[in-house]
Amino acid sequence: MKFKRAASNVADPDMTPMIDIVFQLIAFFMIVTNFEQTQADERVVLPADDLARPPLAPRKDEFIINIGFRRDKAGNELGDAVVFWPGGENVPVLDLGPKLEQQGRIITAAGDSVPDTTIVIRADREVPTGLVQELIKLGQEAGFTMFDLSAQVGEDEN
Repeated sequence: MKFKRAASNVADPDMTPMIDIVFQLIAFFMIVTNFEQTQADERVVLPADDLARPPLAPRKDEFIINIGFRRDKAGNELGDAVVFWPGGENVPVLDLGPKLEQQGRIITAAGDSVPDTTIVIRADREVPTGLVQELIKLGQEAGFTMFDLSAQVGEDEN
């Protein structure tokens, strides 16, 4: 006597709609993500001030410079303050003049105006004020005229 095998009632789910939904969610979060903080360097701890506030209107052209210290795993400074230049290069603040002039040439080649470009300076709270002033002076020598100093909202711990 032969027995017939009963057909399996297990349905194979169609995963295509699930994959579509996942890709739509990825696209949604890529669009919604705030990319303005991408030039912020986590090695820079901004000074805190109660008067700090974001700009009233978004700037058309800006160039962000992060100044801070290279540190070991314990948080100890490994030398003088440096500018964390894009691309992973660490440039001493006083040697930044040629880099700023090069950035000015790039801005001009892109069809923008160097004097209309704002340099946003994100200096670590422990960077001496004199170095920030030297950076502004180097920027002025390179043709930049507008500067913005960043701080975080709140009371300074120091």
